[in-house]
Amino acid sequence: MHIEIREISFGSEIGKFIDFPHDLYADDPNYVPEIYIGQKDMMNPAKYPFHQYGKARYFLAYKDGKIAGRIAAIRNDNYNRHHKSNIGFFGFFDSINDQSVASALFAKAEEYARENGFDALMGPTNFTTNETAGVLIEGFGEPPKIMMTYNKPYYQQLYENHGFHKEMDLYAYMLYTDRVSDKSLRIAESLEARLVAKGITIRNLRLKDIDAEAKRIQKIYNAAWEDNWGFVPFTDAEFEYLKNDLKMIVDERWAYIAEKDGEAIAFGLTVPNINEILIKNKRGRLFPFGIFRLLFGKKSIRTVRILALGVLEEYRKQGIEAIFFAKNIKMARELGIVGGEASWILENNEPMVKAAEHLNGERYKTYRLYKKQI
Repeated sequence: MHIEIREISFGSEIGKFIDFPHDLYADDPNYVPEIYIGQKDMMNPAKYPFHQYGKARYFLAYKDGKIAGRIAAIRNDNYNRHHKSNIGFFGFFDSINDQSVASALFAKAEEYARENGFDALMGPTNFTTNETAGVLIEGFGEPPKIMMTYNKPYYQQLYENHGFHKEMDLYAYMLYTDRVSDKSLRIAESLEARLVAKGITIRNLRLKDIDAEAKRIQKIYNAAWEDNWGFVPFTDAEFEYLKNDLKMIVDERWAYIAEKDGEAIAFGLTVPNINEILIKNKRGRLFPFGIFRLLFGKKSIRTVRILALGVLEEYRKQGIEAIFFAKNIKMARELGIVGGEASWILENNEPMVKAAEHLNGERYKTYRLYKKQI
């Protein structure tokens, strides 16, 4: 047995890096291929905003001449600056069930971290905690929702056998439309009436005014999440990129802005789970037929993902989060939606955990971020 780690640059070989998971999960009914062009753009230093402040190096593992794994070693200057930390990151990790392959890849990421003077390695983050992050450790029975990760069950052992330890767990709650009590919805209605009496109103997002709405959401997000573990504020360029991606799938009926005297104080963003369509997209290619599945398949989608909630600190504990959840449930009932995933929620975010549980949400998936001193 011979294992070789090869570094690749952005160019002709990046396709091998992107395509490896398609081969690894070829027989897995729950695997959803990432859109190829989207992945390629992420890794393009000229296109993706992360590369304005961070760096990444890409490695492929070959076992007996065949690709057996991949990893990206990541330098995230914004994270370390914001947290006053000295941590290297890794992401886009995939491997066959072979500890020697996985450890060789992890060792390469450690080497890059040491070269940069870092004292620890954390991941997986693709590339940051504002993007897809975490390794799935519980809940392998169904496909991931949009913008959530997926991996084989053996990954947990690959990490822990190499010396990684849990840093933080991220929860995904499933709120099934038929399991939410009418009492919870009535309480939310009462809460909303009280808020109106205080001058706080809730409206739907206005897609026709998406640029201004995005700025409102970015301001709230960066302020509301400031104290959360792992938080790093979006740069203007990152949020602009995210806005352009999401506006193609956002349905304003599922997105809300709370205002106090005309000023935005909270937002809730829920999106259709287009993974129900993308799962049929062979090797992540949209052309020639994938684009039509995406355009014409939206009406058949039966689940959504509650992607993000943010409430300015001075307006918390007034029920705004519960009202957002309740509005989603009502819309789901009207449209025949089976349910929605609230994710991800930090394990130590007690208000959000309680809000999901009060609506009979089921914690059905757990993702983990690992860390190792080097």
